[in-house]
Amino acid sequence: MITRLSELFLRTLREDPADAEVPSHKLLVRAGYVRRVAPGIYTWLPLGLRTLRKIEDVVRQEMDAIGGQEMLFPALLPREPYEKTNRWVEYGPNLFRLQDRKNADLLLGPTHEEMFANAVKDMYSSYKDFPVTLYQIQTKYRDEERPRAGVLRGREFVMKDSYSFDMDDEGLDSSYARHRKAYQNIFDRLEIDYAICKATSGAMGGSASEEFLAISEVGEDLFVRSTEGDYAANVEAVVTQAPPEKDIAGQPPAKEYNTPDATTIEALVHRVKVEDIAIEGHKASAADILKCVMVEVTHPAQANGEEEKELAAVLIPGDRELDPKRLEAALEPAEFCLASDKIYAQYDFLVQGFVGPRALNSNGVKVFADPRVVTGTSWITGADAPNSYVVGCVSGRDFHVDEFVEAAEVKEGDPAPNNQGTLVLQRGIELGHIFQLGRKYTEAFDVQILDENGKRAIPTMGSYGIGISRMLAVLAEQRHDEKGLNWPAAVAPYQVHVAVANKDAEAMEAGDKLVEELSQAGLEVLFDDRPKVSPGVKFKDAELLGMPFVAILGRAFKDGIIELRIRGQETLEVPADEIADKILELVRA
Repeated sequence: MITRLSELFLRTLREDPADAEVPSHKLLVRAGYVRRVAPGIYTWLPLGLRTLRKIEDVVRQEMDAIGGQEMLFPALLPREPYEKTNRWVEYGPNLFRLQDRKNADLLLGPTHEEMFANAVKDMYSSYKDFPVTLYQIQTKYRDEERPRAGVLRGREFVMKDSYSFDMDDEGLDSSYARHRKAYQNIFDRLEIDYAICKATSGAMGGSASEEFLAISEVGEDLFVRSTEGDYAANVEAVVTQAPPEKDIAGQPPAKEYNTPDATTIEALVHRVKVEDIAIEGHKASAADILKCVMVEVTHPAQANGEEEKELAAVLIPGDRELDPKRLEAALEPAEFCLASDKIYAQYDFLVQGFVGPRALNSNGVKVFADPRVVTGTSWITGADAPNSYVVGCVSGRDFHVDEFVEAAEVKEGDPAPNNQGTLVLQRGIELGHIFQLGRKYTEAFDVQILDENGKRAIPTMGSYGIGISRMLAVLAEQRHDEKGLNWPAAVAPYQVHVAVANKDAEAMEAGDKLVEELSQAGLEVLFDDRPKVSPGVKFKDAELLGMPFVAILGRAFKDGIIELRIRGQETLEVPADEIADKILELVRA
């Protein structure tokens, strides 16, 4: 197949688009792969669509290899199935909701667990039909509050979502393992640098959950790896190693101190150092202070349609900040916001800067705490009065915790689980997420199947997603240089880019002959045959567009030599009569 640049629907840009922040966004627009329509919404131009389709093909091949069957649901969906699982409410403002002319509620599908569960209920009734794995490659919609980074985080995106249905948990384990391996095959074939991280399930529900994250400095996801062993986890899924509980008996009573103007952790640390205050036998530090972060928790709307708001506190060690994502994951599906001055003003026992857990307990405020706040641990806390702190406030004696949550930031150097050294922080871009959903959705839709004993049983589900359009952006992010894109041969729009940078007729004739020979051999060729474009522009476009192999018929052609540039690597000088064979050798290597 030959595509001539003189005919291709393409305009390259020399300047970065004004709204672009990350390299993939800049390059995909500059190289003419995508064009912005509105915030978070992009048109796929011919080059971009070719790469997108090739990524789809790789995913499709690996899904078919594990027995997946492809189907396609509509993107426009009724409200009722999502009400059954409460996700009509739980998705909140991220869901595109609309009404038809008869005022029936509809949505644009963000994900399709409900629809797949319904389909299996409609089609299958016997254990003999199981296991089954179904998948689709389809456009999804989420009303992102701040779409950014081009197609990395858009409001419309292409996704592969697959769903396994098994009669028992052992079958689910097997389906999950097959998908996990298929994902590894996909990312390995696309030459993506990635990590497999333990993750939380969020609004999806279920038990086992892992994320596949592409390593990238521009990634929004923070994850950890252990310095020893193979532990990796999204920060939301990192489990704090709680210390052993301590004996309360014999611990000295709590003592209040006057600490004028010590309204911050730093000021309080300075104060305790000045007064040489010790706690549990050592000089007090920020790690011994218990920070009380007041929040307002909003629970999902109930049957009456009303949301329930609740005042709560989160206790974390003073040497750490609250991590909103970790707390968000811990409270899912409820949401939270930090308490405002208005909320503080409503409660006379909340003294800003000096809030302590004792007053929270006595006033019925729910207390969440970091797992380090175990029974018997002694802390410096607010004394619930201006300029006052308590030293030696013991958990389980002077205050109690209602629920332990993961809300404190994870720090580099924290101990890794199972003696695997310490944790190292890295950034990544989510490529895929796999879940063992269990029976959440099949129970919601009463999917009852006759088992081999003739009894009714409910099958168990797995859910497995991959961002197709996001993978294209990840490849651009990981494989670019200062000159432009650099696609792997498996998904490049064209395997070979041939450019005639010599104006004589003989060079053009040789270029025509070369591209025809390569096409006849089964290669996809982009031919820069533009007659009135300078050699310099052709060279820059070839580097910007990012095909893996570029053949240049330039000045050396008069000596019978064609330059063969391996994108991002070396440049070879190949005799003209050997160039086709050399290209075929490299492409098929």
